[in-house]
Amino acid sequence: MIANRSKPGLNLLSRLWEEHMRAPFPPHMRRREIEGEDMVLLDAEIAGCVSSSLSGSLDESVNEILLGCLAAVEKVLPLIDDEGGAIEYYERLREMAALVAEFGNANAR
Repeated sequence: MIANRSKPGLNLLSRLWEEHMRAPFPPHMRRREIEGEDMVLLDAEIAGCVSSSLSGSLDESVNEILLGCLAAVEKVLPLIDDEGGAIEYYERLREMAALVAEFGNANAR
């Protein structure tokens, strides 16, 4: 993991984002909740935070949303079955969220 918005960190985030944008959403995750988390909404919220981060730093309210999403994806990931590549899809979301969270932590120092 990275400790700031370094060029390698941004390159990794950009690469993961491009992969995510090309990846189809796992169809069986539509209209599905795991541990009270709407899986489509979790995807959309993390994607919005990542997109915002790639455009600049996050404000405090968006960073709070991101941290909540990171906790949520950590909670549900062990419960996801791998039909349609769902585990890889949500692992990539978790990795992007963690990178963006680290950017936020580095900016707060």
